[in-house]
Amino acid sequence: MSKDGVLIIYHDEHYDSLEISETRFADLAKLKLKNGENIPTLKDFLEKGKKNPSLKLVIELKPMNSKLRENELVQKVVQMVKTFQMESQCEFISFSLNICEQLKKEEPTFKVKYLNGDLSPLEIKQRGFDGFSYHYSVFITNPGWISQAKMLGLITNSWTVNDIAVFEKLKTQGIDFVTTDIPDQLLHK
Repeated sequence: MSKDGVLIIYHDEHYDSLEISETRFADLAKLKLKNGENIPTLKDFLEKGKKNPSLKLVIELKPMNSKLRENELVQKVVQMVKTFQMESQCEFISFSLNICEQLKKEEPTFKVKYLNGDLSPLEIKQRGFDGFSYHYSVFITNPGWISQAKMLGLITNSWTVNDIAVFEKLKTQGIDFVTTDIPDQLLHK
């Protein structure tokens, strides 16, 4: 979310030397991505996604410098998703425990997964989240977590799985999904 409250789609908290949350949208709108396009807004993302209802849109809400700002972010995202009537097409992830809790508080039916890797499957279930998406190293350190999550009815995902041997190990453990930069190599494994 920009300094003036505009919801944008960008993976990192910074664009070059600019901190997105401390930069006005008018200044961000002047910038070009590496592919020559402008930084898209959440509105742009939802408009395009709505054209193909078979797509599942995963929205990551980045942690912010205060709970107040995070709560504002959550309220704005929830409202926009509802305005577009895309509740069933969107899922949400965050490294912020507060953001995940606020998402469930604002809209209990939203699918919310926690990213930080510091909560066990039981703790995820107790907080009312739908699952987790942890770096693959968390599952190497905690090899029973995927099976525990399955028993609790949680969704499991791992990122960024770019090693075929790691993928095979996670697949053997029963992981539901992986995030990868090499989908063509993992597709037939």
